[in-house]
Amino acid sequence: MIAFLGMGLLGSNFVRALISKGEQVQVWNRTASKATALEAYGARAFPDAAAAVKGANRIHLTLKDDHTVNEVLAAAAAGLTPGAVIIDHTTTSADGAVARTKEWKERGFTYLHAPVFMGPANALDSTGYMLVSGDQAVISTWEPALSKMTGEVINFGDTTGKAAGMKLIGNSFLVGLTAGLADTLSLAKALEIPVSDVSSLFSSWNPGGALPARLQRMTSGNYSNPSWELSMARKDTQLFIDAASKSNVPLAVLPAIAAEMDRWIQKGHGNDDWTVIGKDSI
Repeated sequence: MIAFLGMGLLGSNFVRALISKGEQVQVWNRTASKATALEAYGARAFPDAAAAVKGANRIHLTLKDDHTVNEVLAAAAAGLTPGAVIIDHTTTSADGAVARTKEWKERGFTYLHAPVFMGPANALDSTGYMLVSGDQAVISTWEPALSKMTGEVINFGDTTGKAAGMKLIGNSFLVGLTAGLADTLSLAKALEIPVSDVSSLFSSWNPGGALPARLQRMTSGNYSNPSWELSMARKDTQLFIDAASKSNVPLAVLPAIAAEMDRWIQKGHGNDDWTVIGKDSI
């Protein structure tokens, strides 16, 4: 028996996928209608978390944050089956994941943090990526079940909380990428270039292909023999800013990048590869 707490878009589709694979799933959500809606697919909805976890040897969570996870687990505690495993897919702090692993072990339960790079469609199709780290015996026991829920389970070793950190790192990249794309589209707007042309550019030229080499260059510590000098990158960045300013189009990210470039130029790195702006990050 499986219990699932948190019936948002991700949790609901996880439940539907589990049921389609023949699993029996008991569900709960703070907004009861989201749980009862899954009864049409064969789930059993319960009015409180403690009732939902009764009889389940495996409890999955897809909640909001550390506070919500702690609150819901406290509410569910009275109904937990001795020795049950708690598998938490919530994006949380690394410290929170470490603390919960320790706390629930002391209480006689297994807590495994398994955050995901999966959208609702991935949860329904059992594709995408699930991250784990910590006690390798626990991971070895439960990885077959988790593998059925996702395209790939990525094991980051025996450091508890590392999976949580890796999820934050991945999400940080996505936030930065999206903010950068927003400024890119703002620049296109300022230059009166249609979004369709921007899409055509990136359909032909994929800058994502340079990511591994860019990461290697940034983390090498060697910024000599530049492919793009910082001073030249700064010149281009000013062109972006000026074009947007001329059309009264605000930019969110590029002005901060320009300021960081100026800081490194003032430190004498104008002729180095422009990736030197990431030197202090290593």
